[in-house]
Amino acid sequence: MTTTPTTDAAVVHVTGGRPLSGRIPVQGSKNIALHLYAAMLLAEAPVVLTAAPEITDTGVCARILRHTGAHADVAGDRFTSAPAQAVYPVIHPELGRQVRTTVVLAAAVLARTGQVAFPYPGGDAFCPRLIDRHLAAMQAAGAEVVASGTGVRAMCGPRGVRAFTVDVNTPYGPSLGATVTAMLLAARAPGTSLITHASIEPEVTETARFLAERGVLIHFDDQGLHVAGSDWIGGGEFAVAGDRIEAATMVMAAAATGGSVHLDNISAAGFPTGLVGALTAAGICLSDATDGGVRGQSTGGLTAIEAATGPHPGLPTDTAPQLAAILTQADGTSLVGERVYPRRDTHVEGLRAFGADITTSGSVTRIRGPVRLRGADVQASDIRAVTALLIAALCAEGPSTIRGMCHLRRGYGHLLSNLATLGADVTTFPGGP
Repeated sequence: MTTTPTTDAAVVHVTGGRPLSGRIPVQGSKNIALHLYAAMLLAEAPVVLTAAPEITDTGVCARILRHTGAHADVAGDRFTSAPAQAVYPVIHPELGRQVRTTVVLAAAVLARTGQVAFPYPGGDAFCPRLIDRHLAAMQAAGAEVVASGTGVRAMCGPRGVRAFTVDVNTPYGPSLGATVTAMLLAARAPGTSLITHASIEPEVTETARFLAERGVLIHFDDQGLHVAGSDWIGGGEFAVAGDRIEAATMVMAAAATGGSVHLDNISAAGFPTGLVGALTAAGICLSDATDGGVRGQSTGGLTAIEAATGPHPGLPTDTAPQLAAILTQADGTSLVGERVYPRRDTHVEGLRAFGADITTSGSVTRIRGPVRLRGADVQASDIRAVTALLIAALCAEGPSTIRGMCHLRRGYGHLLSNLATLGADVTTFPGGP
């Protein structure tokens, strides 16, 4: 029997074989929101973010902001912050280890106070994720940076951060997080700073739009991202854009089960062209609905593809595990390369437990299909691996159990209840890891 999934579930039971169809809303983007929470610390007046995702990372960031002295409050999908009278220049050592954007939050505090101490970031650990470009931006802004076994301390001179030039490129392309870190530092530095090889991911462009609407002069050109610092950054209301990763996940879940989905709070233009290309090649159609939102469904049987993740507007790395799951149902041999991180394969072992014919070689995952998946008992290890295993369970014959759903709560506020709305047979339990 299907029960209404709860947000505190740690274990989920899924009985597959049901086509998913219906209409559901898309939450505000997790990844965009986490960077905006840091940007809010720069404001000299109250800020309200609407459509903030109702996830555990949002609550953690609110507590981090309060620890610095800001007045932060979360009510439903509204995240409100008012500036601190005196900023405490420390990112909470325990809370900071629970999210990926710890260094970005620290950059905002450094920009405000000229000093900060922070722990190493946490979040998903599907591969080593370096912070060297973040620290290079802090150093370029005039900070002395000292790293220890437990964290990092950065301190500027009495005049605080200064205008700078920094390169945020990595062997895997521009660093999204380091671009935002540099942008927040530059937003409070007197003079104009230049960020070369800047990322153009939506997390960056939306943070830039947030700052620009509050008085910071920002523009991209062939040289990079130019930011003219300001000693006054205003407040006001700002809406978080729809979550393209959640939207893609729901489209893939529906297509893999032979159904269709109508998503509100996002348009077809909200999907990167690399993602649209991969889905189209696999036999999944995306189109704007006449009454708003976007429709997604398979155009017939799924087809094997060759694709690789890459910087925006390429195929997002955060959709690669889910894509691998649906390709188990595609005709032929698919290859999915990872070009944003050294590797991303924490979902592979779990998919094998369902009977998937899937292997990895270096940064490339090979999937042969179609395979008749069978129910399995699996453990998830990160946000996107959870959704890949959920998709497999929805396609599988018989019951499945997925543990470690704490990872899902970090990134998806209502995914389980949305799946139930679409017709999935899901039952949640609070026990387990």
